[in-house]
Amino acid sequence: MLRLIDERSAAFRAAVASAPSLDVQVPTCPEWTLFDLVRHLEPGAPLLGRHRGGGPADAPLAEATAERAMAAPRGREALLAWSAASTQQLLDVLREAGPDQGCWTWWGASQSPQTCGAVARHQLQEVAVHTYDALITLGAAQALRTGWHSTVSTSSCPPASRRPAPGPTSPLPSSSTPPRAAAPGA
Repeated sequence: MLRLIDERSAAFRAAVASAPSLDVQVPTCPEWTLFDLVRHLEPGAPLLGRHRGGGPADAPLAEATAERAMAAPRGREALLAWSAASTQQLLDVLREAGPDQGCWTWWGASQSPQTCGAVARHQLQEVAVHTYDALITLGAAQALRTGWHSTVSTSSCPPASRRPAPGPTSPLPSSSTPPRAAAPGA
């Protein structure tokens, strides 16, 4: 799963890199630009790193939350480098902790376990969905390959009423490119 997060995160950044502007409105997330989408996908590895082993009930430390809310760089090259570094940091934390390690999660009490493995699954679905959002923004969306739906959730942006406004103080969780559609008859 970590390999998929890495591959799809790279594909997400490639889609963003090909956009005419970071200020392009995302049709499937109408209150967001591509910049906001990149910022949303920042996976919060510093937050997870400080809370793995702490258990699901432990709240994030104020300084970790503040660190996560720092403004993303506005320049395209710097933003994409920031995204790549954030993804690598998350992958390192998840690899070191292992999938069964308990950790703080941003989704709270639910049927989903509060483990590093659940965080990885959530990150994978986020990056897949938002890569599709980026591709729609560019007019280059592709259908998901058969079987891909069993790997990730197909929900898109949370409703505006449940989404913090994007910006330097949004504690948004973060995620890549869906595979190319199979050719008809393939």
